[in-house]
Amino acid sequence: MKIYAHRGASTDYPEMTIRAYKGAIDAGADGFECDVRVTKDNKLVLWHDADMKRVAGYPGRIAEMDFKQIKDHYQGAILLEELLELVRDSDKELAIETKHPVPTTSTVEKKVMELISQEKSKTGITIMSFSWLALEIIRKINPAQPTVALLENRFNAAMRRFTSAPFLGPSVEYLRSKPELTHQHKKLFVWTVDDADDMRFCSDNGVEVLITNNPSFARKVLGYH
Repeated sequence: MKIYAHRGASTDYPEMTIRAYKGAIDAGADGFECDVRVTKDNKLVLWHDADMKRVAGYPGRIAEMDFKQIKDHYQGAILLEELLELVRDSDKELAIETKHPVPTTSTVEKKVMELISQEKSKTGITIMSFSWLALEIIRKINPAQPTVALLENRFNAAMRRFTSAPFLGPSVEYLRSKPELTHQHKKLFVWTVDDADDMRFCSDNGVEVLITNNPSFARKVLGYH
């Protein structure tokens, strides 16, 4: 089972900063997870929430701000291309979540696909989303691009039935409620797994990718050396 650092090693460092991702390398993570949004000046910034309030204490919305404005309020903010450089240098895998709903609709998928098409090695890059439409847009752009259909709650039946994504991304809570997912022959990316019992549950049930805020703890619990 591979261990991906959720927004970097975000138990120990500010989420989705270079420090967090470099910390994930030091912690022995096999890969990184990140969330991507489009700024007002059409840049791909790593940011989970629609606004800056939780992380930076500023109410500005990411879609309405230039990247420079975002950096002014939160110096640690980085662009996807900066993380891709670290991915190349460290030979790590990467799972990119495109965030929805957003006012720019499918722009984020188109820009992400354009950026990663420039990568010499695209192996180990997957794109994830809770949006069925987003995953279909990616499939149309490049049918060979690996995608993950994210699953969180009881409204996932349609996504599970109709998605073209070859992989599923259930929350660990959802997987515990639907353990039959482990027998559906689809690679599983399970999030966000910070509890030791949940880590062992994932390992015991053949999960391929465990996404955690604490990769060093996960390695310890699972007995990785």
